[in-house]
Amino acid sequence: MVVSVGIDVSKDKHDCFILSSEGEVLVDVFTIPNTMDGFNCLLQRIQDCTTPQDKMKVGLEATGHYSYNLLGFLLDNGLPTYVLNPLRTNIYRKSLSLRKTKTDRVDARTIASMLLSDAGLKPYTDTAYHNEELKSLTRYRFDKVKERAKLKSSISRLVCILFPELEKLVPSLHIASVYALLAEFPGAKQIAAAHLTRLKALLETASKGHYKRDMALGIRDAARNSIGSWMPAKSLELQHTIRLIRELDDEIVEIEEQIQAIMDELNSPITTIPGLGFRMAAMIFAEVGDFNRFDSPDKLLAYAGMSPSTYQSGQLKNCYPHMEKRGSRYLRYALYNATKYVCHWDPTFAAYLAKKRAEGKHYNVALSHATKKLVRLIFAMEKSRQPYRLVA
Repeated sequence: MVVSVGIDVSKDKHDCFILSSEGEVLVDVFTIPNTMDGFNCLLQRIQDCTTPQDKMKVGLEATGHYSYNLLGFLLDNGLPTYVLNPLRTNIYRKSLSLRKTKTDRVDARTIASMLLSDAGLKPYTDTAYHNEELKSLTRYRFDKVKERAKLKSSISRLVCILFPELEKLVPSLHIASVYALLAEFPGAKQIAAAHLTRLKALLETASKGHYKRDMALGIRDAARNSIGSWMPAKSLELQHTIRLIRELDDEIVEIEEQIQAIMDELNSPITTIPGLGFRMAAMIFAEVGDFNRFDSPDKLLAYAGMSPSTYQSGQLKNCYPHMEKRGSRYLRYALYNATKYVCHWDPTFAAYLAKKRAEGKHYNVALSHATKKLVRLIFAMEKSRQPYRLVA
């Protein structure tokens, strides 16, 4: 007999329901607190209504950090646990009734019924659970990089007000020498009043000898003829923004060291693909989790939300199907960015991208085709555990 346990997870409590494959309600909906006593109560209820010969299925929805502790407890106690997509459970619940009813008790019953009806579900594994640390790090880095990008936009805005001519004198505003200059002299008026010897020493040290007296003289002359405004409040904001960016740089380096250590331990073969750095490889690996959950690369594509949507009714057919874009946005981001670099460094992928472009496809469409090719390659390499070999 198959025994199904449906758990609706929330912050402070969990609603549980136990059902047999014969349709018998073994334990009606009961609530446990989100504590160790509550977890042990759930385990005792399961043991009381099952035998060692019964096949167990415990299911809960992917609800982020709320389900993490309970999931670890279930896995530690050897219970086959299934993590369900809330979108699937929502559709399944609506298919059972036309009434608009959604409560925690109903959700627990829905999950238990869904486990018995869907034979294609695969249990969550210890590999996927412990992979959460890598996922946390890669998503944390993603947020930090995004935060830094917003601050860099602020730098560009402030320089445009305080010293707009500077942008034409340097290759980029976001380099160490420019930040060092603006941190000490945050505006054209301050730079114009600075001593040339100090400017030269500051730029030469920050640029590691790349910028010398000529650059210092050019910047000071431009500052003396600048249209930039004298705004002490904006200058203070500029200094604080540079300080925040430097702090974020240090934090991102620290996060990347942790990611690198985990990737070295995993020793994934996908890091041997030309152009696929450890950062994007780590994000791909973290978001996919256990590759054994997928029977084919098409299922991995669907998990990433990169499968084409289908709509057909009568004579109407979607001639230009759009990508589904369901699943992890972090995974799609990592795959697209990785593909850009792989197409640059690997001749096979570069030729494939050029071929799709020659067929008249837009760059983003051609890149999506190359991304699907990369997904198939990554899937094959993870299954075979063989490093990348360039086909001559």
